[in-house]
Amino acid sequence: MKFKKIGIVVADSEEYYPLKSATEKYGAKEYKNFLSREGITFKIGTCEIVALYCGVGKVNAAAGAMHLVDIGCDAILNYGLSGGISGVKREEIIFPQTFVEHDFDMTVIGYKPCEKPMQKYIYDADTELLNKAKQVGFAVKGTAVSGDKFISCEADREFFEKTFCASSCDMETAAIAYVCDFAGVPFACLRKISDDAGEDAGTDYREINNFFGDQLIDVFLRYLTYLCEDK
Repeated sequence: MKFKKIGIVVADSEEYYPLKSATEKYGAKEYKNFLSREGITFKIGTCEIVALYCGVGKVNAAAGAMHLVDIGCDAILNYGLSGGISGVKREEIIFPQTFVEHDFDMTVIGYKPCEKPMQKYIYDADTELLNKAKQVGFAVKGTAVSGDKFISCEADREFFEKTFCASSCDMETAAIAYVCDFAGVPFACLRKISDDAGEDAGTDYREINNFFGDQLIDVFLRYLTYLCEDK
């Protein structure tokens, strides 16, 4: 599939501003809207890209994703840092296959952890976008769990591994995946493992965030360029 318009949801400033700087060579221009702090638009080949800096957390991410759906994006991407749960190592880059919201909890009235009444609650990344990631040489594996909490607790880590067979944790991807699944828009995300979600997660995350922002953008742009230029 040849993509005509790709949307990107970006959570925090350390992830957004390196992208903004790196895309100056593509003629990036300011994109104004009421659902994000900032935004840019640029082109790679004939493909239009709209990137929104929406802020951290599921609500911000879902609102940004819905705006990108509304303006006609035919694929939505995300990138950022994730805590590692199982089967991954620090600084590894992965494309998760499935997504769940770990903090959605109605177990007290008989539902499974993260189960939503009368609706889908486990979301899949788009198969074609994952195949493109494999063609570029990226690892495709695992389940990403998302919630409005920075995970730095061994008990939480063990719960996610046991309950969801999780490979990574973050604060946005499942919310974006839900919007895209509901709207029928392909979604995939590239995540760099910054920490092990244990007691030292905060320190490890800050270290990766401070020193690996530009490298993360370079890797993401390699994937994005492949999507835009693929015939």
